[in-house]
Amino acid sequence: MVFVALKMLVGDRAKFLGIVFGITFAAMLITQQASIFIGLMTRTFGFITDTTQPDVWVMDPKVQFVDDIKPMQDTQLLRVRGIEGVAWAMPLYKGLIQARMDNGTFQNCNVIGIDDATLIGGPPEMVEGRLEDLRRSDSVIVDEVGARTRLAKPAPGAPRDAEGNIPPDWPRVPLTIGDTLELNDRRAVVVGICKVSRTFQSQPVLYTTYGRATQYAPRQRKLLSFILVKAEDGLKPEELTRRIREQTGLAAYTGWEFSEKTYMYFVRFTGIPINFGIAVALGFLVGTAIAGQTFYNFTLDNLRQFGALKAMGASNRTLLGMILLQAAVVGVIGYGLGVGLASQFAQLSARSELAFRLIWQTLAATGGAIVVISMLAASLSLLKVIRLEPAIVFKG
Repeated sequence: MVFVALKMLVGDRAKFLGIVFGITFAAMLITQQASIFIGLMTRTFGFITDTTQPDVWVMDPKVQFVDDIKPMQDTQLLRVRGIEGVAWAMPLYKGLIQARMDNGTFQNCNVIGIDDATLIGGPPEMVEGRLEDLRRSDSVIVDEVGARTRLAKPAPGAPRDAEGNIPPDWPRVPLTIGDTLELNDRRAVVVGICKVSRTFQSQPVLYTTYGRATQYAPRQRKLLSFILVKAEDGLKPEELTRRIREQTGLAAYTGWEFSEKTYMYFVRFTGIPINFGIAVALGFLVGTAIAGQTFYNFTLDNLRQFGALKAMGASNRTLLGMILLQAAVVGVIGYGLGVGLASQFAQLSARSELAFRLIWQTLAATGGAIVVISMLAASLSLLKVIRLEPAIVFKG
């Protein structure tokens, strides 16, 4: 019966391909949109996951997510260092500062200021140069993507107008070690290129020392963005966060808690989940409609064959097993093609601004959705076959 079921399935090639196309489209759209959503949400807390040294992040209680900076007084750093169980506590500056480039244009950059002495909070991976080079005068480290895109410099031989500006359409080449930028009318020399996680706003990321970052930043009374804290050996970070909150009145979170807080802010207060949810639901409904209608028509066209099998003694259970087998086959094929196309799309867009992160949970969820679609597509056919009279074979 398995051979007969498969023979019937591929016998009408047009309907077979139509069912597979419907399921493939659903699998591709669900996987693609869910992966883009996860990739986009991952970018919201990418800076937190890049900064692996601290156990606890300390900040103003009004901070809602990682880019919602509420500066604190520098004296808060000393208060945190005095708490029992703190192995070390280091300052961190994070802010948007405009960089002026050689062609006269400006670009907002995420400037990260890390502790001058220990350099704790630095980039997770260096591509060129060394982290220790930040101790040089006016030095900054630029992220790899920003260096080759938004901070790229004009190619040699660029003409300049009367004010010294270069035409914006002149070819550009990546920023390299030794090049200079201007941050808030101050000179910044590139001493390294690093690799960091893409941010939600996709702004270039510049690392420098905390003291230098406060000079680049616009003058204001408070400049301390975060305090990075390491717990002493044997002390759970959750216990240390409780002590910091009780003794300072500041907000304190573990890295995971701060990432979750940032993620949930975007889920609750932006339309991103709704937009992607509609796209996923649309893929599910369209896939169900195409596969269900085509599968039902396929069953109608093969009613005489099912009737013949029933007349020869095949039970309803056997016939239902054949239909479920057919649904499973097209489901597996459609799932494989859909996920494969989504993965290929991710490869083609790997160097673009598109956020795409494919994880096993997405594949499992897509697989579950395809099972539901396949079962819904087969359900109408199941009812038709159960009510089928074998006498249909003998009708004209």
